Amino acid sequence: MTTKLHEYDVAKHLRSREEMAAYLEAAIAESDGDAAFIAMALGDIARAKGMAELSRETGLGRESLYKALSADGNPQLSTVLKVAKALGLQLHIKPAA
Repeated sequence: MTTKLHEYDVAKHLRSREEMAAYLEAAIAESDGDAAFIAMALGDIARAKGMAELSRETGLGRESLYKALSADGNPQLSTVLKVAKALGLQLHIKPAA
């Protein structure tokens, strides 16, 4: 018997804003301050929506978005805010536990 493995792509499973928000919130909680980890999670959400559409809505180049929202990315706060807005998400700050 042969087992076939398939690459898992979380972007295919992020369908609603609520799912996207929960995924990003979990990534932030698990990141331990690793900005690249958070950028990569935001990139997953961006791919779920579609980079071309996100590029149009943010006014940022598609390649720039791919680069900024990758595991090696280090997006500026202005990029994160533009992407979040285009995704229909809001960032909130709350006191640490």
